[in-house]
Amino acid sequence: MTKLLIALALAAGCSFGNAQTQTYPNRPITLVVPFAAGGPTDTIARIMAERLRQSLGQTVVVENTTGAAGTIGVARVARAAPDGYTIGIGHWSTHVVNPAIYPLQYDVLNDFEPISLIADNPQLVVSKTSIPANNLQELIAWVKQNQDKVSVGTAGAGAASHISGVYFQNTIGVKLQFIPYRGAGPALQDVIGGQLDLMFDQAANSLPHVRGGKLKAYAVTAKVRLPAAPEIPTVDEAGLPGLYISIWHALWVPKGTPKEIVTRLLAATREALADPTVRKRLADLGQEIPSLEQQSPEALRAHHKAELDKWLPIIKAMGIKPEG
Repeated sequence: MTKLLIALALAAGCSFGNAQTQTYPNRPITLVVPFAAGGPTDTIARIMAERLRQSLGQTVVVENTTGAAGTIGVARVARAAPDGYTIGIGHWSTHVVNPAIYPLQYDVLNDFEPISLIADNPQLVVSKTSIPANNLQELIAWVKQNQDKVSVGTAGAGAASHISGVYFQNTIGVKLQFIPYRGAGPALQDVIGGQLDLMFDQAANSLPHVRGGKLKAYAVTAKVRLPAAPEIPTVDEAGLPGLYISIWHALWVPKGTPKEIVTRLLAATREALADPTVRKRLADLGQEIPSLEQQSPEALRAHHKAELDKWLPIIKAMGIKPEG
């Protein structure tokens, strides 16, 4: 009799779990952005959230959980219930760089279920408009003449903007002052306002301000020019060959999220990335959308692991210390 009761209880539990996945989603979903509002990750998240809402039939609420170069927001996702109602957006910095710098309470590769790569874009080398340089070589000369007082904004220790700046600093042989913020958005605003000199920023964040004449852009950290901004030369063309850094974004959910829910979220993500409006909005920000083959949990995991293998030794050698 006891065995029968246990079997019935297990069957009931399985039925309840299946019912949960079959009715998913039946309430609003939270999309956690580990950086401040107005930054590149936030911009991409809001574009995706708007379209995911249509596919999933539920509101997707963007929640900015900032601090420590994104580690606080990523930890929020790692601790969330694995029920599909908390999704995390992250990128190269949060899921590749941070393990080399921060004592994390989560494993970036194994404590999450991957959904899909969603966008990829390089950095732009930008400055406030008052700097008397019209190309990258002139900027480098100006930096070398003023290196004791040149300020560079970053989204925090180890953020993509910081790693790019250190990479640049080491390449040209200077020492710069890195000023950390709680996200790329606030840092860029101070470059625009003239309180900071330079920034290495994602094209998604900077391009609108470059087009508006509020920033100067000197180069893109890629082998090819951006289709959205073909007038900006590559670092190779501008005289600093090989300074490549590409910031890819992706979506994850907490480890243990049922496969059926991951599959549902993947389908919604693919629908969003196939939408012409979404594609245009991302392209206008300098984002490249991954191919359909790259839009899968398996492809994201493989890409993520390859990036960790490549960058961890390089970043650890930089000796960057955590904030605070």
